[in-house]
Amino acid sequence: MRIGVPKEIKDQEFRVGLTPAAVATLVKRSHKVSIQKEAGLGAGFHDADYVKAGATIVETAKQAYAQDMVVKVKEPLPSEYELLHSDLILFTYLHLAANRDLTKALLRSGASCIAYETVQTATGQLPLLTPMSIIAGRLSVQFGAHYLTKQQGGSGVLLGGIPGVRSGRVAILGGGVVGTEAARMAVGLGARVQILDISSTRLSELEIIFGSRVELLYSTPNSIAEAVADADLVIGAVLLAGGRAPILVSKELVGKMRSHSVIVDVAVDQGGCIETGRTTSHTEPVYEAEGVLHYGVPNIPGAVPWTSTQALVNATLPYVCAIAREGMDALSHDQVLAKGLNIKNGIIVHPEVLKTFPDLG
Repeated sequence: MRIGVPKEIKDQEFRVGLTPAAVATLVKRSHKVSIQKEAGLGAGFHDADYVKAGATIVETAKQAYAQDMVVKVKEPLPSEYELLHSDLILFTYLHLAANRDLTKALLRSGASCIAYETVQTATGQLPLLTPMSIIAGRLSVQFGAHYLTKQQGGSGVLLGGIPGVRSGRVAILGGGVVGTEAARMAVGLGARVQILDISSTRLSELEIIFGSRVELLYSTPNSIAEAVADADLVIGAVLLAGGRAPILVSKELVGKMRSHSVIVDVAVDQGGCIETGRTTSHTEPVYEAEGVLHYGVPNIPGAVPWTSTQALVNATLPYVCAIAREGMDALSHDQVLAKGLNIKNGIIVHPEVLKTFPDLG
């Protein structure tokens, strides 16, 4: 199969779809790989590394897209829509529930679109989302602590506190991978941490992980209201695989938070769980609403591309190899991969995406 890897063009997105080591694996299996010039540079991989692995370097995104399969990191942006074609297999993060225009463009193209974030096991695990969720969860607290500093417009609270002064308070909405990793970081800094989740089973699992170091609360409107109003840092970590994130924090509730507290909404790539939230970028990551700083960057792991690219490709490569070997037939042999199919032949096939955009079905 002919595989293309275009350079990511989302704001300060330095990850790349394949590493040189992954290219070598594919070439060894008789596949042809075209890498757009300098696509891996931000992650520490030079064109010469790809050439040594057996890839061809192409100058333009158009050349990278003119293949049987395109392997990316983030969703195509509007300038790339015209490069999509009906015989293309697109394998990348898509997060369609948060992007109607992209969904319409993919439908018009006729491409087969497989989303990393909805590849799902029978037990509900998301193997291609998990490594980036780990990174995003850990970074969410690092960025939150940074923006709590007075110089960044925050309230001036140190999450870890010191003897004689209270620790910062962190409320984490959702106890999945993002929430768990955010809690690890916040506990490590010495913060007082609460995790809210709607699954009693998950809360029991978190008790085994954290013991008494984290307060575990069943998520209700009342418990959310109390936790958020008392928090210096709120982490939005809810996830509905393939679907739009529910709004858990109203504008009114944000207004009850302490002045210059911080919200980091990791769920923003699926529409966000904060009513006052909106998508930001690494270039302009924060804004103030209701007296609270909001961080809404949808590609948080792009800040650490050396680590995140390798973690991502470690997870995606077996699936890339399967598709390269069998084409779309690979999905009929692997129900985990089949869950990743969002759009095929101009039709939405993922139920959560269809639920979000019923008029496009």
